[in-house]
Amino acid sequence: MHASTVVKKKNTALRPQTYSNHSDGKMAASLICSETVSRVSSVLNRDVKQFGKKFMFDSNEETCWNSDQGGTQWVVLEFPQPVKVSEVKIQFQGGFSGKTCRLEGCMKEGEFEKLSDFYPEDNNSMQISFVAFVTNLSFLPGLC
Repeated sequence: MHASTVVKKKNTALRPQTYSNHSDGKMAASLICSETVSRVSSVLNRDVKQFGKKFMFDSNEETCWNSDQGGTQWVVLEFPQPVKVSEVKIQFQGGFSGKTCRLEGCMKEGEFEKLSDFYPEDNNSMQISFVAFVTNLSFLPGLC
């Protein structure tokens, strides 16, 4: 599944995580792995060494991806195999939150479809958004 999150904000500082619930009711497990490919709409001042996409998933609370100025910002995640997404955990730096976010997904060669809208708070806390329905996807684009 490809996944995408779209953020409608001039500048975004973001740390997303994508999870899937186990069928046996156990806690959700992260879908991000070393083979997950990520793409982003922009990087602040094109400074990938300080603000690049690699900082979204580095487990360091002091770093994150920062987008450049502009309208809609996005993150696309390409998973190595189809996945079922049940929730998205997202953390913005205070003052840099998207107002309206949309989760989209598709199979490898398919068209993106809207899976869910979510409305993050403008603070520095980890926020959880549950996907309205769970589906098999290869790409998960996110738009805020």
